[in-house]
Amino acid sequence: MITLYGMSSPNVIKVVLMLEETGLRYELKQLNLMAGEQFEPWFIAMNPNSKVPVIVDEETGITVFESGAILWYLAERTGSGFLPDDLSARTTVHQWLMLQMSGLGPMCGQAFHFTMIEPGHPYPKNRYTIELARLLDVLERRLADSEYVAGENYTIADIAVWPWVRTVSRFFKDMPERPALARWFETIARRPAAVRTLQIATDLSLADRDMMGKGTDAMRDKYFGRVARQVSF
Repeated sequence: MITLYGMSSPNVIKVVLMLEETGLRYELKQLNLMAGEQFEPWFIAMNPNSKVPVIVDEETGITVFESGAILWYLAERTGSGFLPDDLSARTTVHQWLMLQMSGLGPMCGQAFHFTMIEPGHPYPKNRYTIELARLLDVLERRLADSEYVAGENYTIADIAVWPWVRTVSRFFKDMPERPALARWFETIARRPAAVRTLQIATDLSLADRDMMGKGTDAMRDKYFGRVARQVSF
Protein backbone atom coordinates (compact mmCIF):
# COMPACT_ATOMS: atom_id res chain seq x y z
CA MET A 1 0.00 0.00 0.00
CA ILE A 2 1.16 3.51 -0.86
CA THR A 3 -0.01 6.55 1.07
CA LEU A 4 -0.16 9.75 -0.96
CA TYR A 5 -0.32 13.02 0.94
CA GLY A 6 -1.70 15.83 -1.19
CA MET A 7 -4.43 18.20 -2.27
CA SER A 8 -5.80 19.35 -5.63
CA SER A 9 -2.64 20.85 -7.14
CA PRO A 10 -1.38 19.66 -10.55
CA ASN A 11 1.74 18.23 -8.89
CA VAL A 12 -0.46 15.96 -6.80
CA ILE A 13 -2.72 15.10 -9.73
CA LYS A 14 0.26 13.89 -11.76
CA VAL A 15 1.03 11.39 -8.98
CA VAL A 16 -2.62 10.31 -8.84
CA LEU A 17 -2.52 9.73 -12.61
CA MET A 18 0.65 7.67 -12.30
CA LEU A 19 -0.80 5.56 -9.50
CA GLU A 20 -3.98 5.00 -11.51
CA GLU A 21 -1.92 4.03 -14.56
CA THR A 22 0.21 1.53 -12.65
CA GLY A 23 -2.65 -0.01 -10.71
CA LEU A 24 -0.78 0.16 -7.42
CA ARG A 25 -2.91 0.13 -4.28
CA TYR A 26 -2.88 3.54 -2.64
CA GLU A 27 -4.65 5.73 -0.13
CA LEU A 28 -4.91 9.47 -0.68
CA LYS A 29 -4.75 11.61 2.45
CA GLN A 30 -5.70 15.22 1.80
CA LEU A 31 -3.77 17.75 3.86
CA ASN A 32 -5.36 20.95 5.09
CA LEU A 33 -2.68 23.35 3.91
CA MET A 34 -4.77 26.30 4.98
CA ALA A 35 -4.47 25.07 8.57
CA GLY A 36 -0.71 24.59 8.13
CA GLU A 37 -0.59 20.79 8.40
CA GLN A 38 2.40 20.81 6.04
CA PHE A 39 4.45 22.58 8.73
CA GLU A 40 3.74 20.08 11.47
CA PRO A 41 6.76 18.05 12.66
CA TRP A 42 5.37 14.71 11.47
CA PHE A 43 5.07 16.03 7.91
CA ILE A 44 8.41 17.86 7.91
CA ALA A 45 9.99 14.53 8.87
CA MET A 46 8.77 13.21 5.50
CA ASN A 47 9.47 16.36 3.48
CA PRO A 48 11.76 19.04 4.93
CA ASN A 49 10.41 21.43 2.27
CA SER A 50 6.83 21.22 3.66
CA LYS A 51 5.23 20.64 0.25
CA VAL A 52 2.89 18.08 -1.24
CA PRO A 53 2.91 15.55 -2.79
CA VAL A 54 4.68 13.00 -0.62
CA ILE A 55 4.32 9.25 -0.88
CA VAL A 56 5.09 6.59 1.69
CA ASP A 57 5.51 3.12 0.20
CA GLU A 58 4.84 0.60 2.96
CA GLU A 59 6.07 -2.32 0.85
CA THR A 60 9.55 -0.89 0.25
CA GLY A 61 9.79 1.37 3.30
CA ILE A 62 10.67 4.30 1.02
CA THR A 63 9.31 7.85 1.38
CA VAL A 64 9.57 10.16 -1.63
CA PHE A 65 8.87 13.88 -1.99
CA GLU A 66 8.97 16.10 -5.13
CA SER A 67 6.46 15.05 -7.78
CA GLY A 68 9.00 14.38 -10.52
CA ALA A 69 11.03 12.15 -8.21
CA ILE A 70 7.84 10.33 -7.25
CA LEU A 71 6.98 9.61 -10.91
CA TRP A 72 10.53 8.43 -11.51
CA TYR A 73 10.41 6.19 -8.43
CA LEU A 74 7.05 4.67 -9.34
CA ALA A 75 8.17 4.00 -12.91
CA GLU A 76 11.25 2.15 -11.68
CA ARG A 77 9.34 0.46 -8.88
CA THR A 78 6.77 -1.05 -11.24
CA GLY A 79 8.76 -1.55 -14.44
CA SER A 80 5.59 -0.38 -16.14
CA GLY A 81 7.21 0.95 -19.32
CA PHE A 82 6.59 4.61 -18.49
CA LEU A 83 10.37 5.06 -18.26
CA PRO A 84 12.23 3.26 -21.05
CA ASP A 85 15.30 1.11 -20.53
CA ASP A 86 17.15 2.42 -23.59
CA LEU A 87 19.59 5.12 -22.48
CA SER A 88 18.79 7.54 -25.30
CA ALA A 89 15.02 7.24 -24.90
CA ARG A 90 15.33 7.39 -21.12
CA THR A 91 17.39 10.58 -21.33
CA THR A 92 14.78 12.17 -23.59
CA VAL A 93 12.11 11.43 -20.99
CA HIS A 94 14.27 12.95 -18.27
CA GLN A 95 14.80 16.12 -20.33
CA TRP A 96 11.09 16.76 -20.78
CA LEU A 97 10.32 15.81 -17.19
CA MET A 98 12.86 18.40 -16.02
CA LEU A 99 11.36 21.01 -18.36
CA GLN A 100 8.02 20.52 -16.66
CA MET A 101 9.52 20.60 -13.18
CA SER A 102 11.75 23.63 -13.68
CA GLY A 103 9.71 25.59 -16.23
CA LEU A 104 6.11 24.76 -17.01
CA GLY A 105 4.99 24.06 -13.45
CA PRO A 106 6.59 27.06 -11.72
CA MET A 107 5.64 29.51 -14.49
CA CYS A 108 2.04 28.27 -14.60
CA GLY A 109 1.80 28.49 -10.83
CA GLN A 110 3.08 32.07 -10.75
CA ALA A 111 0.92 33.10 -13.71
CA PHE A 112 -2.12 31.66 -11.93
CA HIS A 113 -1.25 33.46 -8.70
CA PHE A 114 -0.84 36.88 -10.26
CA THR A 115 -3.85 36.43 -12.54
CA MET A 116 -6.34 34.87 -10.10
CA ILE A 117 -5.10 35.61 -6.57
CA GLU A 118 -3.24 38.94 -6.84
CA PRO A 119 -4.48 40.45 -10.13
CA GLY A 120 -3.52 44.00 -9.21
CA HIS A 121 0.12 43.55 -10.18
CA PRO A 122 0.45 43.85 -13.99
CA TYR A 123 4.21 43.34 -14.24
CA PRO A 124 4.43 39.85 -12.61
CA LYS A 125 1.20 38.81 -14.32
CA ASN A 126 2.63 39.74 -17.73
CA ARG A 127 6.05 38.30 -16.98
CA TYR A 128 4.81 34.87 -15.95
CA THR A 129 1.98 34.65 -18.47
CA ILE A 130 4.34 35.45 -21.34
CA GLU A 131 6.81 32.81 -20.18
CA LEU A 132 4.00 30.29 -19.73
CA ALA A 133 2.86 30.93 -23.30
CA ARG A 134 6.41 30.50 -24.57
CA LEU A 135 6.72 27.12 -22.85
CA LEU A 136 3.37 26.02 -24.28
CA ASP A 137 4.69 26.97 -27.72
CA VAL A 138 7.73 24.76 -27.06
CA LEU A 139 5.38 21.86 -26.33
CA GLU A 140 3.23 22.68 -29.36
CA ARG A 141 6.24 22.48 -31.69
CA ARG A 142 7.37 19.25 -30.07
CA LEU A 143 3.95 17.61 -30.31
CA ALA A 144 3.50 18.68 -33.90
CA ASP A 145 6.31 16.24 -34.71
CA SER A 146 5.90 13.66 -31.94
CA GLU A 147 3.00 11.52 -30.77
CA TYR A 148 3.89 12.10 -27.12
CA VAL A 149 6.10 14.55 -25.28
CA ALA A 150 9.19 12.33 -25.15
CA GLY A 151 8.65 10.41 -28.38
CA GLU A 152 6.32 7.79 -29.73
CA ASN A 153 5.44 6.26 -26.37
CA TYR A 154 3.44 7.50 -23.39
CA THR A 155 5.82 8.11 -20.47
CA ILE A 156 6.19 9.91 -17.17
CA ALA A 157 6.99 13.04 -19.19
CA ASP A 158 3.39 13.08 -20.44
CA ILE A 159 2.06 12.24 -16.98
CA ALA A 160 4.00 15.21 -15.55
CA VAL A 161 2.90 17.72 -18.18
CA TRP A 162 -0.75 16.71 -18.59
CA PRO A 163 -2.17 18.13 -15.32
CA TRP A 164 -0.47 21.47 -15.95
CA VAL A 165 -1.95 21.74 -19.44
CA ARG A 166 -5.30 20.94 -17.84
CA THR A 167 -4.77 23.86 -15.46
CA VAL A 168 -4.01 26.19 -18.37
CA SER A 169 -7.18 25.10 -20.18
CA ARG A 170 -9.26 25.73 -17.04
CA PHE A 171 -7.93 29.11 -15.97
CA PHE A 172 -6.34 30.80 -18.99
CA LYS A 173 -9.22 30.88 -21.45
CA ASP A 174 -7.64 33.59 -23.59
CA MET A 175 -4.61 31.47 -24.51
CA PRO A 176 -4.47 30.86 -28.27
CA GLU A 177 -5.39 27.43 -29.57
CA ARG A 178 -2.51 25.01 -29.99
CA PRO A 179 -3.81 22.12 -32.13
CA ALA A 180 -1.03 19.62 -31.48
CA LEU A 181 -1.17 20.22 -27.74
CA ALA A 182 -4.96 19.86 -27.80
CA ARG A 183 -4.72 16.59 -29.76
CA TRP A 184 -2.20 15.20 -27.26
CA PHE A 185 -4.24 16.35 -24.26
CA GLU A 186 -7.44 14.69 -25.50
CA THR A 187 -5.59 11.47 -26.35
CA ILE A 188 -4.49 11.17 -22.73
CA ALA A 189 -7.85 12.35 -21.35
CA ARG A 190 -9.51 9.33 -22.98
CA ARG A 191 -7.29 6.86 -21.11
CA PRO A 192 -9.26 5.04 -18.37
CA ALA A 193 -6.70 6.07 -15.75
CA ALA A 194 -7.08 9.72 -16.76
CA VAL A 195 -10.87 9.52 -16.58
CA ARG A 196 -10.60 8.20 -13.02
CA THR A 197 -7.99 10.83 -12.18
CA LEU A 198 -10.20 13.68 -13.38
CA GLN A 199 -12.97 12.57 -11.01
CA ILE A 200 -10.51 12.41 -8.13
CA ALA A 201 -9.18 15.86 -9.08
CA THR A 202 -12.71 17.28 -9.03
CA ASP A 203 -13.36 15.83 -5.59
CA LEU A 204 -10.06 17.20 -4.27
CA SER A 205 -10.81 20.65 -5.69
CA LEU A 206 -14.18 20.77 -3.96
CA ALA A 207 -12.63 19.74 -0.65
CA ASP A 208 -9.85 22.32 -1.03
CA ARG A 209 -12.40 25.01 -1.82
CA ASP A 210 -14.27 24.10 1.36
CA MET A 211 -11.06 24.26 3.42
CA MET A 212 -10.20 27.62 1.87
CA GLY A 213 -13.64 28.97 2.68
CA LYS A 214 -13.33 27.92 6.30
CA GLY A 215 -9.91 29.56 6.66
CA THR A 216 -9.48 32.88 8.42
CA ASP A 217 -8.02 35.96 6.72
CA ALA A 218 -4.81 35.40 8.69
CA MET A 219 -4.61 31.79 7.50
CA ARG A 220 -5.13 32.85 3.89
CA ASP A 221 -2.52 35.60 4.19
CA LYS A 222 0.01 33.09 5.51
CA TYR A 223 -0.86 30.52 2.85
CA PHE A 224 -0.47 33.00 -0.01
CA GLY A 225 2.67 34.57 1.42
CA ARG A 226 1.11 37.96 2.12
CA VAL A 227 2.74 38.17 5.54
CA ALA A 228 6.39 38.91 6.12
CA ARG A 229 8.49 36.13 7.58
CA GLN A 230 11.84 36.52 9.25
CA VAL A 231 14.37 35.20 6.78
CA SER A 232 18.12 34.97 7.26
CA PHE A 233 20.35 35.34 4.20
